[in-house]
Amino acid sequence: MPSTTLGIDLGGTKLAIARFETSSWKQQDARVTSTADKTFPVIAEELLSLIQEFTTEDTQSIGIGVPGLVERSGRIHTTPNIPEGEGFPLSERLKKSTGLSVVIENDSACFALAEALHGAGKDEHVVVGITMGTGVGGGIIVDGTIFNGQHGYAAEFGHMLLMPGISPKGLTGGRGEIEEYLSGTALRKRCPAAKRPEDTLTGPACMHIHDTVMREIAWMCTSLIHCIDPGTIVFGGSAGRALKPHLPKIEQELRQWMLPNSNPPKLVIGELDNAGTLGAALLTRTL
Repeated sequence: MPSTTLGIDLGGTKLAIARFETSSWKQQDARVTSTADKTFPVIAEELLSLIQEFTTEDTQSIGIGVPGLVERSGRIHTTPNIPEGEGFPLSERLKKSTGLSVVIENDSACFALAEALHGAGKDEHVVVGITMGTGVGGGIIVDGTIFNGQHGYAAEFGHMLLMPGISPKGLTGGRGEIEEYLSGTALRKRCPAAKRPEDTLTGPACMHIHDTVMREIAWMCTSLIHCIDPGTIVFGGSAGRALKPHLPKIEQELRQWMLPNSNPPKLVIGELDNAGTLGAALLTRTL
């Protein structure tokens, strides 16, 4: 009998859970619930209830994507957008309660893994995933494996410096990080006329910042290209998906900043609707 695994995408505003058949990675069942304004301990209890509901006789493991820093041991280091998540023993708690194997990873790394193996980056040697939503996250996939770095904190692209010590126009007190410029949250602050993060990039209300934002994204990509040399960069998240009509402009900007005669990567939008849960489920392949 084929086995199943649960993939969980745990975010600051929603929690998605799905069950996958591990020989084909076909999704069997899925659900999305709200996590808005909830603390991590409360979310953990609700998550446990969902896991019990989704677990079948052939379920052997659980993969979870968490928005924040996850140590190699699986201990959650920080969850910037979910209160009371720092140091929470989620893996230990779930293993004890369910008896199943549990793997925890950064949620953007899960997005990148799914797109590298089954989506827009399929068959590429090196894939970089960039999620632009509440924050800016990332994942680096080399030959189908997540690159974590020495401590497990690799690919925190949102905390790379874009303009050291300088905040976006109209904002103050920042470090000049990419997340302060290019997250969906930041883009809405830069253009208050937008009702949604994606409106800053797709509608006429924020056209005055489009060229500047595309240039900043090109700067971010240039740094990643010269450091990682990916074959494909995949964008996801609400603001990331809204970049689709702007990709030619970003590619044009890239040519101005990359080293002469170097090979640019493909810039694409993520193809998978369930990249978060699928990527989390795929974490269990090595168990």
